[in-house]
Amino acid sequence: MTEYGTEPKNGSIHGQSDLGEMTSVSTVGQRDVIEDQLVGQRPLGLWADTWRRLKRNKLAVVGLGIIIVFMIVGMSQVIANVAGWQWSPYDPNEVNYALTPTGHGSPPSWSHPFGTDSLGRDLFSRVLVATRISLLVGVIAVAIALTIGLILGPISGYYGGWVDSIIMRTADIFFAFPYILFVLLIMTVLGQGFVNVFIAIGILGWATYARLNRGSVLSVKSMEFVEAARAQGASDLRVVFRHVLPNTMAPVYVAVAMGVGGAIVTEAALSFLGIGIQPPDASWGSLIDDGRLFVFAGSWWLLVFPSIALVTTVFGFISFGNGLRDATDPKLKE
Repeated sequence: MTEYGTEPKNGSIHGQSDLGEMTSVSTVGQRDVIEDQLVGQRPLGLWADTWRRLKRNKLAVVGLGIIIVFMIVGMSQVIANVAGWQWSPYDPNEVNYALTPTGHGSPPSWSHPFGTDSLGRDLFSRVLVATRISLLVGVIAVAIALTIGLILGPISGYYGGWVDSIIMRTADIFFAFPYILFVLLIMTVLGQGFVNVFIAIGILGWATYARLNRGSVLSVKSMEFVEAARAQGASDLRVVFRHVLPNTMAPVYVAVAMGVGGAIVTEAALSFLGIGIQPPDASWGSLIDDGRLFVFAGSWWLLVFPSIALVTTVFGFISFGNGLRDATDPKLKE
């Protein structure tokens, strides 16, 4: 116990050690506060501010990296397919029974890092080709749903009344059915095929974007800049799609990131059930289905590698979507 007026033995002034402990505990928090103060000295745009807070979320950054790799691999496959090139190490549909002596494929090796399937086809090449399928399904299906949703949603929120009732009750019908069962119904009606997968997933996804955008339009349409556009004689369509819609897109971007991952999972489920992408084209879902048949025979690689590709890609989109949602949420801004 130190007497009053006596300096501590370590030579520090009273309270300095406590202050050091507090500083060491809150180092990370103070760094964020200092960064906020420094950035606050200059105005930031919406996307600059969003990126500044998004990159603090390490999981979202990891998800963004996965998405970039997925897009590079998928786009490379698309370009190679259009140009007639073979981007994969082997022909993904080339049958070679010498590589499957027991009829269950061959395990991973230096020449075939993912092994071969029951027909002797290189599994790594087939997983790469399936990336192109997943990319096209995710992008095109979500683009169809987004286009329909961004037409009906703003119209519903802007006009209200009976127009709003008709569009939203129609959306309720789509929400009332279990999603995967509704997709199966549409695929049964349209038939199997690559294009029909886009149509089925895209048609069923519009209601989510329409309802999400409608809520944002309701809060924006009464603002001063919208009234000013009306006062200048702008038509309703110009007001809706030129002034209202661009200011309601932040939640939609988050939904798109989530929607691409959901579309990839839906396509994989359809292919797993045998009504999606048809052989000999490769899909992660069909590859998983093939692996399921041979996993108990010891051919674990046929199930593991396509599953890892699917789970990793969907994890990337979901992680990035969650991080983007937090970065664009005004309630989290300090």
